[in-house]
Amino acid sequence: MNKAFLKKYLPEIIGTLLGAVGGYIYWKFVGCVSGTCTIKSNWYLMVPWAAVLGFLAGSVAGDIIRKRKKPAGSGEN
Repeated sequence: MNKAFLKKYLPEIIGTLLGAVGGYIYWKFVGCVSGTCTIKSNWYLMVPWAAVLGFLAGSVAGDIIRKRKKPAGSGEN
């Protein structure tokens, strides 16, 4: 990966990583004790699910950041 790619997609990357870590922490401390919850009872299901949610949140944040940085006279709407 080059620096331009990382700079362009930094919010999505950070969101994905924070989501994955948050999913693991949620599973570890809250989770589902009985084991009947499909997603929350297994870390290997909770972490990817939370990573996807983190990516989506990072994508929304990245879109907002990129729109603010766009020059006013760029000609695109």
